[in-house]
Amino acid sequence: MEDRVKNASAGNYGEGIRSDCHVEISLKDTGGIDLDLKSKVAVMFGKAIREQVLEMARFFRLQHAGIRIMDSGALPFVIAARLEAAIKKLITSSNDYLLPELKENKQATPKDRKRISRLYIPGNAPHLMINAGIHKPDGIIFDLEDAVAPDKKYEARFLVRNALRNLNLYGAEKMVRVNQFPKSLDDLDHIVPHFVNLILVPKCESKEEILEINQKIASLNPAHRVWLMPIIESALGIIHSFEIATAADNIAAMAIGLEDYTADLGIQRTSTGKESFYARSHIVNACKAARIQAIDSVYSDVANTEGLKETVLESKSLGFDGMGCIHPRQIAIIHEHFAPSSRELEKAKKIFLAFREASEKGLGVVSLGTKMIDPPVVKQAKNTIDMAVSRGMLPENWLKEEKQ
Repeated sequence: MEDRVKNASAGNYGEGIRSDCHVEISLKDTGGIDLDLKSKVAVMFGKAIREQVLEMARFFRLQHAGIRIMDSGALPFVIAARLEAAIKKLITSSNDYLLPELKENKQATPKDRKRISRLYIPGNAPHLMINAGIHKPDGIIFDLEDAVAPDKKYEARFLVRNALRNLNLYGAEKMVRVNQFPKSLDDLDHIVPHFVNLILVPKCESKEEILEINQKIASLNPAHRVWLMPIIESALGIIHSFEIATAADNIAAMAIGLEDYTADLGIQRTSTGKESFYARSHIVNACKAARIQAIDSVYSDVANTEGLKETVLESKSLGFDGMGCIHPRQIAIIHEHFAPSSRELEKAKKIFLAFREASEKGLGVVSLGTKMIDPPVVKQAKNTIDMAVSRGMLPENWLKEEKQ
């Protein structure tokens, strides 16, 4: 009688695949663990990979299985994710195989943290994850939604979970875009307990989605505050945008997704953006009324740097606080043109200093030239100065230097 065999696989291997592996597991009735490893780094790391695989087999109590691994230089957290995903396709286990968490990955972020740039990384592409932090985006989004093929979404959850724990992002805020509600609720199990800072909620159309997501987050008892960023991507979402923005106090920002929005309207997205002016302005207004950050859509033409610059300047003029990017080369342009110009900075300094001097003299009315200065103007000037300081355009002790 032949052994009963069940098969499962996870991961990627082949031409052009880097820093990943493909795992195939066949469950058997007898024969112990038969490991077949083919690795491009076998000379240096073959022994360590074998030890990791056998340790995980013991952890999940696999006694009889054929395990075949095709490795193209995967890091341990990637191998662990691929192997666990394949194993859990074959057996039922509530145990998670977790490598030691990096200390720097247990940092909470404030609600008003600067989010000028956020870099999307496909949630099933470890070669793009590994060096994402060196490009210095404000946030890195591990994407479980549109960037992951439907048949790869299950295994991507394990990879994103491990990246949240074991990948150094060099200070970038850790973000995850989950799948569209209600599939997002299953994603939360893999990310909320592992110190995700912010969750992007795609194609959000009602406050009820936010409330259910928050209910699920609370049930997972995170050790820190988890922020939300709903993405508005439909006509109905635009109509409900203020309702969504004020649905919960852990909503830190709200974004617009123009590709899906224009598709919902049945129109083409153009370089001028005239077709989305109403929607973008509506989102900004809803966010400012809710006292949260307004985040613009991504610019999809990666090669058109001049077009990106123009879009950033327009986005800034509409009142957006940042935008998404799909390639590292877009980050510097977004930062440069969302930052205050030298003219804007000088004006902000003059306003701030005039208000400070008037306040010290006990004056109730403040003017600069022929224009009166009121608190909202001073607040905007202070925001401009704070951004300049955070971007290194002004020293932190600039005020002391001004007095000298």
